[in-house]
Amino acid sequence: MIEVNIKNHLHNIEDMTLKIKNRHRLKSKEIKDLICFLKTKYSTDFFDINSSVEMGFLDDFKIILVDDSIDLVVIDNLYVLTLRGLYKYKPKEYFVVVDMGAVGFVTKGADVMAPGIVDADEKIQENDYVWICDEKHHKPLAIGRALITGEEMKSNKSGKAIKNIHFVGDKLWNLSST
Repeated sequence: MIEVNIKNHLHNIEDMTLKIKNRHRLKSKEIKDLICFLKTKYSTDFFDINSSVEMGFLDDFKIILVDDSIDLVVIDNLYVLTLRGLYKYKPKEYFVVVDMGAVGFVTKGADVMAPGIVDADEKIQENDYVWICDEKHHKPLAIGRALITGEEMKSNKSGKAIKNIHFVGDKLWNLSST
């Protein structure tokens, strides 16, 4: 009985291995272009030209791996930091801070409503990709697409402000942690 349970457990672990399709290393020029894009958007240090930067497909996601970590996802032909990438690089721009009452909803995939927002980067424009954090620990909780500007997020008292697209515990989060 115990032997069967161990075999089933091992089988489940094997099923969780990542199956990245069309995985290939980016050329030096592509890496330079990616670094340039990230540095124009964020004022933080990223990987360098000597890092192992690869692109591939993981389920429905076009991903960028940096030193075997899924740090970016390509959405609408734009490079967007994953939550893992946010934890790694800690950018200071394009943030939205939500009150602690909103955290449970955001981490279950709910869109962010304006009344739950306590602060936002004022340079956020409609359709920008933003990262959402809690007001107490400032830990990244989700990534979303802004439906209104950062200034409007801070002043509006009603309505939807951000469309949630990637959150702690979702499919991409779970795939990138295995």
